[in-house]
Amino acid sequence: MILVVTGTDTDVGKTVVSAALAACALDAGRRVAIYKPTQTGVAPGQAGDVQSIGDWLGNPPSLGLEEGARLADPMAPVDAALHAGGARAAQALPVLRDHLRRVQELALENDVVIVEGAGGILVSLTLAGDTIVDVAGALGARLVVVTRPHLGTLNHTALTLEAALARGFANGVLVLGSFPNEPTALHEINRRNLRALAEGLGWTWVPGPPAEVVGSEDPGERTRILHGAGRRLAPVFEDQPVLAHAVSSPGAEG
Repeated sequence: MILVVTGTDTDVGKTVVSAALAACALDAGRRVAIYKPTQTGVAPGQAGDVQSIGDWLGNPPSLGLEEGARLADPMAPVDAALHAGGARAAQALPVLRDHLRRVQELALENDVVIVEGAGGILVSLTLAGDTIVDVAGALGARLVVVTRPHLGTLNHTALTLEAALARGFANGVLVLGSFPNEPTALHEINRRNLRALAEGLGWTWVPGPPAEVVGSEDPGERTRILHGAGRRLAPVFEDQPVLAHAVSSPGAEG
């Protein structure tokens, strides 16, 4: 199975949701790989999103972690490359077929591959303008969109799902990235409206990890919370075989 995790924006909880999805699959005895096509905003030697997920889950041997490219500036991937080294650096970014080939290889070696995008759904990963949705479409992956409960989320989410539907994703998954421990009326109303939006479009709605995942400073407690959150995400895997999509040879263009 290949899952592609994207979001309505940056900082909506994609990494936490990816970690909870990995925890769910690990608890089912599956081998899991997490692939980040482009990691931005971290320097060499710093922990990126996939390394954070590994630390949160205790780095079990059945969990693999990998990045396609790493850029120091906290920008969209192409902009970060251009800012760091101009056109030559941007041209050196992996192209779509590079990402597809690596995910296909990981899918042959693992039961579940989770691909976490950068920023929102239409952020360009390559100089040619390929996005995480192009990756998902070429791989025949299940698309998981992470949203937030705060002011402005209804418009951002509706636009994101409209873009996904226009690209052929008729039955993806909408996940609430985190929900405050002390929600306001706005949060409660937005949660109800987001669920209605997803279900009205034929998408699966899943309540995501609680906000306490991010706030916990106790590694053991954080791991426990993530595995508990993973159980709530089990519907993402329902009615899907372990390898839900035919995986072509690693050299395929996609």
